[in-house]
Amino acid sequence: MTSSLHMDEDVTFQMQELAHLIGRFTLKDGIHSTAIPALSLIRASEISQPIYSVQQPALCIVAQGSKLVILGRESYTYDETQYLVASVNLPISGQVVQATADKPYLCMRLDFDSGQIFDLIQDPTALQFKPDNSTQRGLFVSSNKVPLLEAIIRLVRLLDTPEDIPILAPLIIREILYRIIQDEHGHSIKQFAVQNSHAQHIAKVIEVIQSEYDKPLRVDQLAAMVNMSSSSLHYHFKAITAMSPIQFQKQIRLQEARSMLIAGSTDAADAAFQVGYESPSQFSREYARMYGLPPKSDIQRLRHALQI
Repeated sequence: MTSSLHMDEDVTFQMQELAHLIGRFTLKDGIHSTAIPALSLIRASEISQPIYSVQQPALCIVAQGSKLVILGRESYTYDETQYLVASVNLPISGQVVQATADKPYLCMRLDFDSGQIFDLIQDPTALQFKPDNSTQRGLFVSSNKVPLLEAIIRLVRLLDTPEDIPILAPLIIREILYRIIQDEHGHSIKQFAVQNSHAQHIAKVIEVIQSEYDKPLRVDQLAAMVNMSSSSLHYHFKAITAMSPIQFQKQIRLQEARSMLIAGSTDAADAAFQVGYESPSQFSREYARMYGLPPKSDIQRLRHALQI
């Protein structure tokens, strides 16, 4: 009990230090790129509306405030006590649910790719890796731990000494990735770096759906492409993404259409056709189901919010 309490105090102290660092490098709200290409720092002074995007593989740590992420029909809320990892491209919505001007939401995001994980699991000096062909969700939330936070703080501190970044940042990022794949949920990341694993096949299918979202979806053709049966593809795809291939494609299509409408480059009917819908009425129904309003009303609401 005493040891656990001491660790909780250490985590609290480190999160306060991380919040101070992020606050120092983010003087206004927004997503801030840094001199470390994979590292972004985020600040928000108020609760946000849901933001829809395709989350790329990344580690996200909230140093202050909290955030809600929705994947399919699943919701994940995380704050200063937890971190979130997405290990493959996933269409999600994210919403800051705790933030004020006096105590803003502060977060860091570290992007990574399967090649970095592959290098780690192939290095016998780094860790003992046991092959496992089971399939797990491509997104998870886990408790913050002292060794991980120590490495994160050292990485963010490098922004004060940019001359050290080229040499030290890759080493610290490697340590951070080592820490998260050693976590109890680490297989969620490792599975995508295992040659010919179900997860690696699903990652390939995700790439194809993303790049060809406006084309008719043929599950049998996708399955043949990765040497899987249609039923096996459907099972493992849903295990990783929390949705079927058709539902995944639908979210990508609707996100792309919404981006077109916000940019003002087209109207709803034309956007529907451009992203692959044959029926504008079906597009409007599915759009309203996802965003809460039909296209015209939703875009008016968004533009009004942006003007404010």
